Order: sequence, then structure tokens, then C-alpha cells
Amino acid sequence: MTAVGIDAIEIRSGKLKLDLPNTFAPQKGDDPEKYTKGLGLNNSSFPDVYEDIVTMGANAAKSLMDRKGLVPADIGRIDVATESAFDHSKPVSTYIAGCLEQVYDDDFRHANKGERKFACVAGTQAIDDAYNWIKAGRHRGRAALVVATDTALYARGDPGEATQGAGAVAMLISEDPSIVELSTHQGYGSMDETDFLKPNQQFPSVDGKRSMQVYLARMREALEDYQSVAGKVHLDDFAYAPFHTPFPGMVRKAALLAYRHIIRDTEIEDDLAGEIGRQPREDDYEDREAYEAAIREHMDELKTTDAYQSWYADAVEPTLGLSREVGNWYTGSVHVARASALRDAIAKDRDFVGETLLVGSYGSGAQAEIHAETVREGWREEIEGLDIDAQLDARYDLSWEEYEDVHDVHEYDKDVEREIEEFTAPSEEFVFTGWGRMNERKYEYIA
Repeated sequence: MTAVGIDAIEIRSGKLKLDLPNTFAPQKGDDPEKYTKGLGLNNSSFPDVYEDIVTMGANAAKSLMDRKGLVPADIGRIDVATESAFDHSKPVSTYIAGCLEQVYDDDFRHANKGERKFACVAGTQAIDDAYNWIKAGRHRGRAALVVATDTALYARGDPGEATQGAGAVAMLISEDPSIVELSTHQGYGSMDETDFLKPNQQFPSVDGKRSMQVYLARMREALEDYQSVAGKVHLDDFAYAPFHTPFPGMVRKAALLAYRHIIRDTEIEDDLAGEIGRQPREDDYEDREAYEAAIREHMDELKTTDAYQSWYADAVEPTLGLSREVGNWYTGSVHVARASALRDAIAKDRDFVGETLLVGSYGSGAQAEIHAETVREGWREEIEGLDIDAQLDARYDLSWEEYEDVHDVHEYDKDVEREIEEFTAPSEEFVFTGWGRMNERKYEYIA
């Protein structure tokens, strides 16, 4: 069967930076380690005044198409995943296509366009849609362009404010891919939840404690479902485990849960039994409360073992490198984690072809998806082509007052006029220029 997967990746960060330990923490009266060690974040990326989800997505898409030598006729569908959309009818994909048509001779008139929404898992769902479209033979030899783009902003003073971020990941889904082949098997965990939502509002309403519980529960269910179709997962089956990363601290909890689940009834659990005992079994306890207390105690001990810490350092920690510097990108976050893993493999000069990633995506509301990806022959050249380090180094470092201003600018309430100067000079990129006669957003390419 023909392999289908991710053939190319491009990443576009917002051009501004908020330094969490040195700028954010002093204003909040917090110990900087609350952010660097607790949340696991150093910096957040923000959009300049002329940037938004369309410009970041279109700029990432253009970079991808130019690097791959593609023209619009090569693209059969454009799917945008976002939870930062500013229109309840017109999809962001049409705006991005309109931007790209300013710089290419051809157009996307015969490409299917849409917008995926299921919080942060929508980026993975859009990849699934593209995979199914190709596997069904409806693509006419063309590829799909998937763009995950978000400005993950919280209301000022919200507990989630420190996890903010802005950026886009563009991915080309095609036959015979260069980076990874997607597995046929998938596992899901999904329930109607109200842990994080935006009922006709820009900034989220969040039950932080509940959101973390739901994240972990749905991930566990998705892993169980994946194993029901793909077979028992073993730790040595996977080189890296990229998770959805709202902040690295949450991934630490998800990774520990996954590790406990995977080693259950294995030689690894047997080996650890002499050190911390075997995992509690629910049938051994009088009630659920006692069982859960025993599980929490066991996991506190498990995370201190050399076996767990070694696995985490090899398979999970390397996936967090970019997230620590950019914050939460919502639909893009798990795809940033994948890129971090592949960059780590390059840094370690791994002979990586044929190895496998276990990818855990999640979206509040709530749904998790687990699937596997097998690394392909052209992965190294594609990942070496990313310029994300240069982008991050070039970001403008915001003062606290500037942060307050730019946060206000990106609120969608146009009734309030907020005029501030751009912090960076646009060059060879798409920019937001204002509103049209029907309140649509307008964009131009700056050469």
C-alpha cells in the first residue's frame, strides 16, 4: 500500500517575545522558577500588530511551498485548524488562499478548503482528514496543505496568562512522504466536557484543575483504545513520544501516566516491584477513593525511579525544546513537539529512518487521539531546512508596558481604537492591513 504522511513542515512564530522569568514574574510578584520549573516555560511568542492567525499561517504555507517548489495546482485541499477564528462563517483557509494567490500566478480555485474546530486536537484531525482523502483516491495526485494557526491569548490576569503563545505550523500531507508515514491505527478518548471553552468570546473560560484531570483521563482512554487495535505498546517500540503541550509541566504528568499504563503487567513492572512495589490493582481495595489514593502514592514513587527518569529524558524531554521558548500554540502545539523531537534526533545524529513516534494529541471539550508515525528517508533534509532558531533569535523582547499594549491590540473588539506602532519591520511576508467594507480582514504581501 502507498505510504501517506507528512512530506514537509514549516513553522512561523509570532515576532514578539515575552520573557517570563525576567519580565512577567516580577510584575506578578512571583518567583521566576514558578514559570521556568513549574510550568516549564522560558518565553512566549506574540504577534506583532500586523500579524494574526492568517498572516502566520500564510507565511508558513508560502515558505513550505517555495521550499518544495510547489504551485497552487499541486494543492488539492487547504485545511486550517484553529481555535482563534474571528469569523463564524468564512473559514480562515479562504483568507490564507487569498494571501497566497497574491504571490503565485495560479490560484486555488479547484482546491477544497475548510476549517477544523475541536480545540487543540483540530490540527491532528485536519491531518486525518487529508490522510483519508488521499487514501480514498480522491486527491487526483495532489497534496493537502494543513495549517494549524493560533493566537493563544488569555484575559489579562487569568491564571493561564503565562502559558500564552502565537504561531503557525504548516504541513504538507502527501503520498510517499519525506518526513513521517502515518499509521492506519488510531485510538480515541472522547467525552462531553466543560473544562475549557469559548462561548462566543475570544478569551477562554477555564477550569484549570478539571482541565488537567480531563486531559489525563482522555489520554489514558486514547492509549487504551489504540492498543485495542494496534496491539500492546512497549516502551522500546517508540523513539519519542510527542504530546500536546499546553505547557511542559502538564506533559510531565501525562508522560508519567502513560509510562505507568504501558509497563503494567510487563517485565519492567516486575523489575521495579522490588524498589516501589507493583502497581495497585483496583480489585484489592474496598472503594475507588482508596484505590486512587494508592495510585497517587505509587506514581509519586514511580517518577523518582531511574527507569522512569531515563525513559522520560530520552523519549519526552526532547519534545519540549521549542515549547519552552514559544508557549502554547493550541492546534499547533503537538506539531511543534514533533518538530522538537526530530530536531533532537538531528542534534544527536541518530540513524533515524524506520524509527517510530507515538503521538498524543488532545483538545479540550474533550478528545485525545493516539497514533504512530514512522520516520522516512527524507526526514533529515526537511527538518534541517527549518529556520525556527533564526526566527526565535530575531524576536523583539517586549517590556511589560509594551506587552500590555500589544495584548490589547489583539483583542477582537474593534469598537475600541488602539493605535500603537509596530515593533518590527515586515519584509517578504503577508501582513494585516485593516478591515474592508463588510468588516472582513484585509491582507497584503510586503516584498
